[in-house]
Parts: sequence; C-alpha cells; structure tokens
Amino acid sequence: MAPVSRWLEETGGTRGQGYAARFAELAASGVDVHGEAAYVDALLPPGAAVLDAGCGTGRVALELARRGHDVVGVDSDPSMLEVAQQSTAVRWQLADLAQLDLPDRFDLAVAAGNVVVYLAPGSEPSVLARLARHLTPGGLLVSGWRTDRLAVPAYDAWVAAAGLEPVARHADWSGRPWYDGADWCVAVDRLPATAP
Repeated sequence: MAPVSRWLEETGGTRGQGYAARFAELAASGVDVHGEAAYVDALLPPGAAVLDAGCGTGRVALELARRGHDVVGVDSDPSMLEVAQQSTAVRWQLADLAQLDLPDRFDLAVAAGNVVVYLAPGSEPSVLARLARHLTPGGLLVSGWRTDRLAVPAYDAWVAAAGLEPVARHADWSGRPWYDGADWCVAVDRLPATAP
C-alpha cells in the first residue's frame, strides 16, 4: 500500500468545499486567481494537451480548458474532486500521483499550489518520474512551491533523475526572475525531444 500523502494526512481529505469557497471569495474581491493558468497558457500552443497533477477543486484545470486546452485533472482527495466534477469541461481522475498510469501523453504537466510539497514523504522522485513518463517528447513539467517547505536544489535533483532538463526558474507565477532567497519557486523543465 502506498504511503499517505502529506495533504491527506493534514486535511483528512475533507477540505474540498472550504478550499473552493476561499478561492471564490478571493475572485469576488477582485483578486486574480488565475496566475498559474496564465503562466502555463503562455508556454503552450493552442489546444495543447495538459495534465493538471494535483488538480484539487479544478481552478487551474478549468481555466486552462476555458483557454482552449484539452485538460485532464488528477487528484487523490475525493472531497476536492467532488467540487471539480461539477464541471464536465475537464476529464477528472481520482488517483495517487505516486501510482499514476494514464494512457494519455501530454504537452505539459502542471503541479501548482505546493503539490510537490504535499506528496507522501520519500515519494517525490518517483512521482516526478511518473509525470515525466506522461509527457510527449519535448513536453514540459511546470511546478510551483514555497521554498521554505522544499529547497530548490532537492527539486532540481529529482527532475534531473527523472530525465528532465531545466528550462526556467521564476520567483512567482507572474514570471518574476529567480533570485536566491525567493519565497516561491516556479520551475519549468523539459523532457528532451530525442533520447541522448
């Protein structure tokens, strides 16, 4: 049996409605809650295939679908997917990223919102390898997390072990240049288009 993710351990898999309500309130107050989707969209051609890994209530996946992409959202928290599944604009899948095995291949996989931080301890390298296996040649993995919860060099080692090559590091989802000591890291890595 796979170890329980930090997310399910901390939340008990019951926060879907509350999580969605919090972002709805932010959006109603005028806050742009689609920074991750805008960042990802700028990396893609129209109609790209996207995997939202750790999609939660579907905020990023739905915005990417609204922008014309073909999106599959995967999450291990049934309470989050219950909210997401209220929309049929995205294909939703209940699955643990540590065991992910979809028939699809994607132009880009995104793990926004500290997804990597909330994985089961010790599963991070294998999850990133599984995400890499779901990419088309030349496909991108985009991940964002708070740097006080995960050091950038550790993440860089995991993606390198998964066979990915670095493309960019930014200090936030607006694309601010990376600098040492940034509170947030947004990493873009690529599966090589051809084998070495």
